Amino acid sequence: MFYSDQFYHWTHNLSPFLWQFPDSWGNWGPGGIRWYGVSYLLGFISAYFLLLFYYKKQKSPYDSEQIMNLMTFQVIGVLVGGRIGYVLLYQWDSLLADPFMILRVWEGGMASHGGFLGVTIATIWYARHSKQTIFPIADLLVTVVPPGLFCGRIANFINGELWGKTTNLSWGVLFPKAPDFILGVARHPSQIYAAVLEGLIPFFVIQYRFWRTNVSLDYPGRLSGEFFILYACARIFGENFREPDASLILGFSRGQFYSFFLCLGGLILVFLSLKYSPKPENNSNR
Repeated sequence: MFYSDQFYHWTHNLSPFLWQFPDSWGNWGPGGIRWYGVSYLLGFISAYFLLLFYYKKQKSPYDSEQIMNLMTFQVIGVLVGGRIGYVLLYQWDSLLADPFMILRVWEGGMASHGGFLGVTIATIWYARHSKQTIFPIADLLVTVVPPGLFCGRIANFINGELWGKTTNLSWGVLFPKAPDFILGVARHPSQIYAAVLEGLIPFFVIQYRFWRTNVSLDYPGRLSGEFFILYACARIFGENFREPDASLILGFSRGQFYSFFLCLGGLILVFLSLKYSPKPENNSNR
């Protein structure tokens, strides 16, 4: 630990590996099972079991086989969209200098906004493939997304990446990868803030709306719009505590700037759901 002003701050010393493979000399090698990969797996597993639970409770028409088909599209959307989004939105200059960097996924680099776009495209693709309407599918999917977001941010913390801005608060953390670590400068554990703001809170809010109201039946698409708005607002607020990992755009961090468009998309979805959905007789539970 380092002493900073009146507090002792914990030094981040967590391993990014759940299990690290030894090399031929018996030392720990560069390969292994990383927590970041595990977080994606946990996100997909939680989504599958939530959808299965919905089916058993007659809140979803998808049985286990249909869920697997739907999840296949979503996995592709998340992984491809997240990776492409990262290099286009955050590493454009590096991509121009080295186009093959987009294939080096083992070096890390995923973007949640790219993941959202990838999932949107995958959902449209699945809806057309299965000849279904997209909005009811989207409303189901947004209810199972938050656990994956939560796990991803926890993995960011374990990896000691995407740290926050400097702070003198007692719960500040010393991140060895930060440039001012040697000076004993503590930073906000912004990854934990993001896990709560982007994953935990949206999960409870959207679950409440899904189970306690008729919004998905009466206004297909509105729940998706509400989730996008909620996530965008949480991301915009949480970025105030996070050290920008790329150049600013109009004075905003990349995460904030891109979230404005996500919020706009959510507002459009809410508007379309209210305008084109048949009005229920009793709309008190909207």
